[in-house]
Amino acid sequence: MTKKKILIVEDNEQNLYLETFLLEKQGYDVIQARKGQEGLDTAASKRPDLILLDIQLPVMDGYEVARRLKQAQETQSIPIVAVTSYAMAGDREAVLAAGCEGYIEKPIDPDHFAEQVKGFLKVKNEK
Repeated sequence: MTKKKILIVEDNEQNLYLETFLLEKQGYDVIQARKGQEGLDTAASKRPDLILLDIQLPVMDGYEVARRLKQAQETQSIPIVAVTSYAMAGDREAVLAAGCEGYIEKPIDPDHFAEQVKGFLKVKNEK
């Protein structure tokens, strides 16, 4: 079985390190991008199985990244999960409206993060 590729688009080094560590420990192949445009380019060239997307990115925010990923033919079928500290009323709707399949709240729970990610990968495989 080939390893599932997960692209993490995150500008915070500590969050990026933690997410990468937790996913690699579960056997995932993790690709990193630190800015929105880098995330778009990497998604198009590497074709990950899932994209974990921070919403608070410099220059181009996660909402815009998600919209562009869903507009581009080569990336529109890749599921996107927002990983965000935005947890107020309306934030979930905004994330879904931008094209994300769901979201994981920050701070992430190290005990459950990989299971949450696995759940989104299962949804993709059932489509």
